[in-house]
Amino acid sequence: MAGGKYERWLTDEGLGLIEAWVREGATEDELAERLGVTKKTLRRWAKEHDQLALALMRGRGGAAEQVENALYKKALGYNVTVKVPMRVKKRVQDPVTGQWEEREVIEMVDREKHVPPDMKAVQFWLTNREKLRWQKSPGPEEDGQEGVTVIIDV
Repeated sequence: MAGGKYERWLTDEGLGLIEAWVREGATEDELAERLGVTKKTLRRWAKEHDQLALALMRGRGGAAEQVENALYKKALGYNVTVKVPMRVKKRVQDPVTGQWEEREVIEMVDREKHVPPDMKAVQFWLTNREKLRWQKSPGPEEDGQEGVTVIIDV
């Protein structure tokens, strides 16, 4: 009897592709379509084959970590190097006459640019990482005293 349709996806190459697709953001529907199966079948395969479940988990973990790192970077602000056009004068020799002359040319040069912190990213990070301290409308404290309302207006 021939093996199941899943066998080609349980190879190192197949599992690597699945992990990469998930890491790149493929939804469960998109992944099932790429594998040529239904979402229900994909879920069943993941339950029946540990190596497939592991590839799915590794792919999701990597994507979540990348997004979390990007959010953190955006919340703090960062510097980035960008190329910008700059007009410069150059001394060049005319190949025909041999005369030296000054010409203006445009060159791409590296410039450091600061991207300031994004307040929405800061708010999102704090309200999800420190819920009790940074929620918009905290409830009364445990000792019965009135709670303090922290409003972050972005």
